[in-house]
Amino acid sequence: MKNIMISDQTLRMLAEGKTPLLFREKTAVAAELKKIGVDRIELPPVKHFKEDRVICSTIASAAGEMGIAIPAGDTEKSVDEAWQCVSGASRPCLIVELPVSTLKMEYTYHLKDKAMLKKATELIAAAKALCPVVEFAALDATRADPEFLTSICKAAQTEGASSVCLCDDDGCLLPEDFGNLVSMVKQSVSVPVYVRCSDALSLASANAVAAVRSGADGLKCACTPGGGLATDNVSKLLKNKGEELGAACALDSLHIHSDIASMLNRLDAASLQPTTDANDGETVYLDEDSTIADVSLAAQKLGYELTEEDLGKVLKAVKQVCERKSTVGKRELEALIASYAMQAPSAYHLESYLANCGNKTASLAHVTLLRDGQVLSGVSDGDGPIDASFRAIEQAVGCHFELDDFQIQAVTEGKEALGAALVKLRNSGKLYSGNGISTDIVGASIRAYLNALNKIVFEENG
Repeated sequence: MKNIMISDQTLRMLAEGKTPLLFREKTAVAAELKKIGVDRIELPPVKHFKEDRVICSTIASAAGEMGIAIPAGDTEKSVDEAWQCVSGASRPCLIVELPVSTLKMEYTYHLKDKAMLKKATELIAAAKALCPVVEFAALDATRADPEFLTSICKAAQTEGASSVCLCDDDGCLLPEDFGNLVSMVKQSVSVPVYVRCSDALSLASANAVAAVRSGADGLKCACTPGGGLATDNVSKLLKNKGEELGAACALDSLHIHSDIASMLNRLDAASLQPTTDANDGETVYLDEDSTIADVSLAAQKLGYELTEEDLGKVLKAVKQVCERKSTVGKRELEALIASYAMQAPSAYHLESYLANCGNKTASLAHVTLLRDGQVLSGVSDGDGPIDASFRAIEQAVGCHFELDDFQIQAVTEGKEALGAALVKLRNSGKLYSGNGISTDIVGASIRAYLNALNKIVFEENG
C-alpha cells in the first residue's frame, strides 16, 4: 500500500481573502491542520518580511515533525527571506514556483524556454544552498509543451530539487489526459511527483484519482473552498477506495468533519473568499498579537493608505486598547486611525461657533476660523446644527469636501457626558479622518471636521 503525502494549502487559500486573519487565528489553523494528519503545511508567500517572519517562525517552531513549506519567490533575496521564515522548522521546505507554459512564461516573466530553464535552475540552486528540501512547482503544467516540461523537471532534479509538483492551474485536462501527463513526468524523474488539481470543471477529485493511479506520490489540497482539491474529499477517496487504488494517507476524516469544520465556521466568512463589500458590518480586525501587516490590511479594507510611521502608531494604540479588552473592531480602529495617524499641524484654528436649531425654525450656524492670523467666517443653514456647521466651515475655507462618514457617541456617562465625533472626508479619492471630543456634540463634530481638514491641507502643501 503506497502512502500518499498530503501537502495542505489552507493557509495559502485563507491569505487570498481580503479580510486578514489575526495572528492567533493563523496559528490556530496550523494547529488544527497538524491534528488532522497532513504531512506538510504550506504557508502564504512572504509579503511583509518582518511581520511574516514572526508568524511563520511561530508556526514552524510548533509544527514538530510535520513539514513546513513556503514559496521562495523569484529572486535570490526572496529565497533568503523565505528561508529565514521557516528555518526553525524541523522539516522545512522551500518551493520554487515558476510557469512552464509558453503563455504564462511570456506573459508573467517575458521569458522563453531557455531563459526560464536557466532561471529555474538558478533559483533551485540558491534554495538548495539554504534548505535541504526544495520543491519545484511547475505552474500551468497542463498547458506546457511536454518536451519542455520534462526537460525542466529533469533540470530541477539535477540542481537538487527533492520533488516536483505539476499544477493544473487552468483545469483544462480530463482525468485520462491528466494521468498520462503524470506518467510522462514520473518516467523522466526519480524524485517524488506531487499534483495540484483545479476544480474548474468539477474534476479535481477525478484528476487526483487518475494521478494516483499513474504513480503520483503526493496531493496538494485545502480545507477551504477555493477551486482546488478539497482535503475532505481526499480523505473520503482514500478511505473508501484506498485498497482499490493501492494508496493510503494519514488524514483523520473524523477530525476534519468535526473540529476543522467548526473552526472554519468561526472564522469570518470574508476571510475565506474575496469580498466586494469593504465596509460591511462590525468585523473584528485586530488583537494583541496583531502585526503591522495586519493593521495595514485592515486599514486598506477601510479605505486608508497609511505610511509605515502611521501604521506603527496605530499598532501601538491597538495594543494599548487590547490591554483593557480582547479585540479592536471596525469603529474602534477608525477612531484610532483618526487619533494617531496622519497627524498634521493646525492650519485652521477654531475661534468660535454659534449654532441654532428648533422645531419651528431652520438650523443656522456661524463658524469663525483663524488661519495664519487671518479671520475667516462662514454662515450657513442646514439639516440640523451639525450639517449647518459643516456647511459654514466650507463657506469659510472656500472648498467643498465629500463627507464619507460621520459618527458620534458618548465617551462618559451622565448629563455632562463627553461626546466623541468621527468625521471622514474624501478628497481626490483619498480618505482623511478626524476626531473631536467635547461636552457639546456640535463642538466635537466641528473639531473632528477641522482635524480631518487640516490633514488634507497638510498633505496638499507637502
